[in-house]
Amino acid sequence: MSWLALTITAFVLGLWAQTRYRNSLINPTLIATLIVALALLLSRTPYAEYRAQARPLSLLLSPAVVALAVPLYRQRALLARQGPALILGSLAGTLTAVGLDILLPRLLHLSTEAQRALITAPATSAVAVGLAEYTRAPPTLAATLAVLSGLMGAVVLPPFLTLLGVRRPLARGIALGSVAHGIGTARAREESEQVGVASSIGMGLAALLVSLLVALLS
Repeated sequence: MSWLALTITAFVLGLWAQTRYRNSLINPTLIATLIVALALLLSRTPYAEYRAQARPLSLLLSPAVVALAVPLYRQRALLARQGPALILGSLAGTLTAVGLDILLPRLLHLSTEAQRALITAPATSAVAVGLAEYTRAPPTLAATLAVLSGLMGAVVLPPFLTLLGVRRPLARGIALGSVAHGIGTARAREESEQVGVASSIGMGLAALLVSLLVALLS
């Protein structure tokens, strides 16, 4: 079985389902993750084998992140006017997420490893793995929880913001980026370029703030 082909096919299927049913709860990344995870479990394929075959997709991640600079450049005038508000919004969102990720695991009596891994969940998986050395969390668990955090945020947050009456593009974007990082930013881009730009800023500032907090707590 070609895991690269299956991953691409699963994501395309997710895109089709999202387009077909027009439901914000149908997320292509979530659908692809569930399909690939089920296939790995049923075939009893080691993750290392899957990662090796899907490596070309991983290599595209860095160029994709760099490409986020294009809409940032286009919206530079707007960002210059709204810069302070975007920074404050991102700080508030990230600090709230980190606070909840520290408090709730302790109230639920989760394992020490899970508590440490959840500290970096508001950051991207790449940042979470890098910080695992300092939080003494299992890198795989830290990455997994960061991805799950992004998936949940991308699926749940847009309709929740609509329910709360939050409709301004920059407010929606900064909320998505601060909580759901890369996956949330991809979801934000589906709404509009302004929402995606604000989400990119929120994602970057969240990664920076989480890194600073880990440095202070270590």
